[in-house]
Amino acid sequence: MNNPTTQAKPDSITTDFLDAFSKAWNDHDVEALMTFMTDDCVFLTAAGSELQGTTISGFDAVRDAFEQVWKNFPDVCWKDAEHTILSGGKAITESTFCATKPDGSRIEARMVDVFTLRDGKIAVKNAFRKDRPALVV
Repeated sequence: MNNPTTQAKPDSITTDFLDAFSKAWNDHDVEALMTFMTDDCVFLTAAGSELQGTTISGFDAVRDAFEQVWKNFPDVCWKDAEHTILSGGKAITESTFCATKPDGSRIEARMVDVFTLRDGKIAVKNAFRKDRPALVV
């Protein structure tokens, strides 16, 4: 596969690009993951006190926040990813977020990432997740 970061415009983003991004998440590979992000990227988390969760801005801060997800949920994975490329420099990925919480309960909930694309990369990752009670296993 070609390096997904060599693409030059938002509408050149493909489902293969989004598949590779999802794979980097599931591989817990922050180095690969960050090759998909712009230098001035923003991550809008699924939870937080702000209207859009918590806003994480800047390459290094986003990198740290992505790594924190794996620290909080060492077994986290995203299953059944479905990608849609939209017009206007947007794309979405729907998936099932699966992870074990520190208390041993399980999270399994559908989620959506809405991406704002620029210059063949992800400028904004805006995460939304269903607020489902944890499953006791």
